[in-house]
Amino acid sequence: MIRVSLPHPMLALSIAMLAAFAWSVAPSAGRAADSPEEQGLKLATEARERQKGFGNFVAGMTMTLRNKRGQESKREVRLKVIEVENDGDRTLFVFDRPRDVRGTAFLVHAHKEEADDQWLYLPALKRVKRISSSNQSGSFMGSEFSYEDLGTPEVEKFTHRLLRSEPCGDLECTVSERIPVGPDSGYSRQLVWMDREELRTMQIQFFDRRDAHLKTMVVEGYNKYLDRFWRSSKVTMTNHLTGKSTVLDWSGYEFGTDLDLGDFTRTALKRAR
Repeated sequence: MIRVSLPHPMLALSIAMLAAFAWSVAPSAGRAADSPEEQGLKLATEARERQKGFGNFVAGMTMTLRNKRGQESKREVRLKVIEVENDGDRTLFVFDRPRDVRGTAFLVHAHKEEADDQWLYLPALKRVKRISSSNQSGSFMGSEFSYEDLGTPEVEKFTHRLLRSEPCGDLECTVSERIPVGPDSGYSRQLVWMDREELRTMQIQFFDRRDAHLKTMVVEGYNKYLDRFWRSSKVTMTNHLTGKSTVLDWSGYEFGTDLDLGDFTRTALKRAR
């Protein structure tokens, strides 16, 4: 989320600063080593702390849908995100192209423990549709991302366990397992690769309710903004059961805009442009 946090998808998708790794795998002298569960929770919490303080940002996105034969269709989307103190972020996606989806808007009010509130505005029907928590495992706009994937993966919504460390490209990554706590998740578990130095999400493997490896999300092209916040330029979600994939290409990140919470209401959703 690629928050890809938007993720968010974004997701799924970005992690930045703080100092030394208090979560070090090596035990301190005279103290027993933390359990894998404690280490996994510390990693996830540290990653979240590094993400705090961005305020708000906007960005552009090209969504490329690719079927198993390699045929493609593209959509142009704008993203707006605002940070909410003591709660999850609020995120707004607005579709600009092609013509058949123009004006469609998707709003997420993420929460730390409760299920996210999500609404989809359909301009052809001129109405706002609420996405219930039991339906958030469904496909978002025909893509390989589910509505669930576009919420913020808050620490409290999972149990965590550090599995191992291993190389990932030129970096050293930790590999952790997180299991959704809520009953409505479409996933039984997720495996998360984060680089040790910056705690950026590099890859997530998603397992369905039967524990089959359903999808893999790969996050690439990180750039640092405001000398602190890492954001990716490309997120790819591949569905291993269907052979389909969706690529999100991000650009035009702009922080500290004039957004406020009034831009992230159901009323504002209808007039999103």
